[in-house]
Amino acid sequence: MKCPHCLENFHDRRVGIYIGPDVEGEWLVVMQSCPACKKLVLHLRNANDGFQPQTRIVQNWAPARSEVLIRPKGSSRPPCAAEVPPSLAGDYLEACTVLPDSAKASAALGRRCLQNLLRDTLNVTPGNLSDEIQQVLDSGKLPSSLHDSIDAIRNIGNFAAHPMKSTQTGMIFDVEPGEAEWTLDVLEELFDFCFVRPAAIQRKKDALNRKLQEAGRLPMK
Repeated sequence: MKCPHCLENFHDRRVGIYIGPDVEGEWLVVMQSCPACKKLVLHLRNANDGFQPQTRIVQNWAPARSEVLIRPKGSSRPPCAAEVPPSLAGDYLEACTVLPDSAKASAALGRRCLQNLLRDTLNVTPGNLSDEIQQVLDSGKLPSSLHDSIDAIRNIGNFAAHPMKSTQTGMIFDVEPGEAEWTLDVLEELFDFCFVRPAAIQRKKDALNRKLQEAGRLPMK
């Protein structure tokens, strides 16, 4: 599995530890330890599939869809790159963290993060989010794949039926299936386009200029 703490792949025995019953059945915590970051990964699981409560610990407990990740809290999405500004990274991380509990809250945080990025980084004229998306599409700054992805936010979010999503981006409204996840996907693409790739190009340029300088030649502009 991929560690939700450090995102390294690892294989470790899954140990189910019985914690008690309630009206919905027997409950266990399934524990794994990541050898890379040395942190525990914990899932809460309802054991309505023949588990005997007198067996307090079950070795090599097989995964199940009913398991809920309880440590670390949140999703297993990759963390923001260091190049992403802290204000944007903070909203993105919070949107990822609340997604398992509230897609509505995650979508609201994602919309706010997107609007701040469009205004502060892509320099759109402040307005409602739908118009700001159209501005950046009309600018021709985005590659075609990202162009289509960001345009789809308005369709998936059904802005026509819920116009307040566009005018009050941080407010919590009902969401369409997959809307919150799509917004996070688009933010990841935008972070890469706006911050990660330009920083990588600049690092290569700086390294080349150092070599040119050592050779007594003029640097690249």
